[in-house]
Amino acid sequence: MTHDHDEPTPAEPTLGMGGKGAGADLAQGFRLSVTEPPGAVHVSSGSDCCVGSHPSNHLVLVDRTVSRFHCELSPTRDGVRIRDLGSRNGTFVDGVLVNDAWLLPGCHIRLGNLSLRFDALAAAPRVELSAATQFGALVGASTLARAAFHLLERAALSDATVLLEGETGTGKGAAAEAVHALGPRRAGPFVVVDCGALAPGLLESELFGHERGAYTGADSQRIGAFEEADGGTLFLDEIGELPADLQPKLLRVLDKRVVRRLGRNVEHAVDVRVIAATNRDLREQVNRGAFRADLYYRLAVVRVQLPALRQRLEDLPMVVGELLAALRASPEERARFMSAELMAALARNPWPGNVRELRNTLERWLVVGGPSEPQNAAEPGLLDLPLADARQRAVDAFERRYLEALLEKHGGKVAAAARAAGVSRVYMYQLLAKQGLRP
Repeated sequence: MTHDHDEPTPAEPTLGMGGKGAGADLAQGFRLSVTEPPGAVHVSSGSDCCVGSHPSNHLVLVDRTVSRFHCELSPTRDGVRIRDLGSRNGTFVDGVLVNDAWLLPGCHIRLGNLSLRFDALAAAPRVELSAATQFGALVGASTLARAAFHLLERAALSDATVLLEGETGTGKGAAAEAVHALGPRRAGPFVVVDCGALAPGLLESELFGHERGAYTGADSQRIGAFEEADGGTLFLDEIGELPADLQPKLLRVLDKRVVRRLGRNVEHAVDVRVIAATNRDLREQVNRGAFRADLYYRLAVVRVQLPALRQRLEDLPMVVGELLAALRASPEERARFMSAELMAALARNPWPGNVRELRNTLERWLVVGGPSEPQNAAEPGLLDLPLADARQRAVDAFERRYLEALLEKHGGKVAAAARAAGVSRVYMYQLLAKQGLRP
């Protein structure tokens, strides 16, 4: 049994759609048809399409062999990628088990007992972009940045719960602050709780408060973060680290808007807007049983994916300029660190720590006078990383150079490049997707 959602669900996908917004851009359209047994057809609206048995998916497949959040299809200007979300039975494309791959027109996808056909559409939908190149402290003129800004701008005008997703250092905290500052609750408090920084017992008290004598060491009454944020916004950072026993309690507060302090029987009403952030994929957590599906559904009313820095390298000069201004660099330092040679060197790095890592690197350069020689900029920030991360960066840089040269040698033909590298064609597509390369 299958169902298809044509209208936006509460767990709305990453990019808002349309064509009326300023600066709309094209993304690859596609059709996903359930062929075995024959069932629903989903035509993409140009945004991410999540497939699974949970009702919040855009294509709902009611089958015991399909995970709640099984896989996700992400359209771009260059094609459509499919990513398995830690499903129980895996995602197969043309009989090959995949984790992250580009889809070819007419390919077949198997999820458990069900088979689906993927078809690319000639008429691509349009993605709404913000007319602005800045949202709070975040800057960027790229399609990915302005698409995220468009969603953040819309979210700021509402009271809806927002889930910010993205790698470490992409600016989720800055985005949350800007949503609050530009929204109707700007006059109220903005309270931050890092769910990954406190022990479970302390985190419960931090969120909900406690009465004097509620537990050993509770020498006085404490107002929790929900009460402290009354009339304003509560930012729950690293929500993916929330312990299992606290998840139903948080769900109740989100549903009922009441809190009860530890050691107290009386509930207290709160008027709070909640913004959560995570560097994990909570859908994978749901599939593993580490995160409640109903809590995810309640948090992801509006989902905003903040792109990694390596995905929007065209924004690098703008980001560097903004960071140098914040670090109070002199005009001479700005001119030196924003030279074309140094920008090209910065762009050759994957930046696993994203904008935060870039900021740390620039700050260190301002202290020590910058890289001693231009070639030292080839791997900026390398010494700021642990050995394992530095080694991975070197591997990623080599892999990207190797793949670029291999594709050039074989005229962009993936099959020929895969044979020369001694790997399968599907794996070659996965490597190219990982490095953001297209044949």
